[in-house]
Amino acid sequence: MSAREIALAELHGWTPPDDEQRRLRDGYVALLADHEDALLRSCFPDHLTAGTLVLSPGLDLVLLNLHRKARRWFAFGGHHEPGDASLAATALREAKEESGVDGLVFHPDPVHLDRHAVGFCDPRGTVHHLDVRYAAVAPTDADPAVSDESLDVRWWPLDRLPDLGDEMHRLIALARERLAQTVSAPSSRAPAE
Repeated sequence: MSAREIALAELHGWTPPDDEQRRLRDGYVALLADHEDALLRSCFPDHLTAGTLVLSPGLDLVLLNLHRKARRWFAFGGHHEPGDASLAATALREAKEESGVDGLVFHPDPVHLDRHAVGFCDPRGTVHHLDVRYAAVAPTDADPAVSDESLDVRWWPLDRLPDLGDEMHRLIALARERLAQTVSAPSSRAPAE
């Protein structure tokens, strides 16, 4: 199966937590069905991206990066690359590259979807990233490192988070809920590589 076919199957099989997430999912599926390049930057002005929210083993700290171009705190994520077998593989690769943390316990099912405009990503103009977001738990001894794409990478206590939008708070809540069900017995499933 191609990464696009895997994405279609994954999103078709995903149960959204609410009507808004269902509407987003349906839009993502339509884009994937209509555009062979829906996972690539060449699909303009909308294309799918993937990201991972990384939490501490106690689920009480969130690892975020201060994005170099956006100058805001975000979860890790980015564009699908030709070597990525799936959106989950993209999300995990981006999390490792941008956080510098190996050994993430990655939950293979999407947690949250977010469609957002990005003005600095493409010389043709504003694009919309249709982000498929996953969750992972960092190992106890995780030592994050700043990548070229970030100005900073930092653990944040849940009661002292930086200025984040509502969707990031929703992502954190959904990720904590999902990981609380599996953190004591992490999934052995890894994304297709």
